[in-house]
Amino acid sequence: MGSRCFLTQVATEDILKRVTNMCGECYCDLIEGDTIHYDMQNYRYLCHTCQEQLCEKMNDACEVVEEEGTLF
Repeated sequence: MGSRCFLTQVATEDILKRVTNMCGECYCDLIEGDTIHYDMQNYRYLCHTCQEQLCEKMNDACEVVEEEGTLF
């Protein structure tokens, strides 16, 4: 599922200069050589930690599924 929702690549100097140098979720700095993930649903780059957390919340259609609270 993750590979369909994200494009994984290595952060290059070009990406960091022309597109972004921080994670679109937690705003941590991305450094050249980091493994980064492009979120194709929200059009942003994510660090590896945020990508994993988001993957856990997604269904097969790359949609975030929020668990609704119930009493039981």
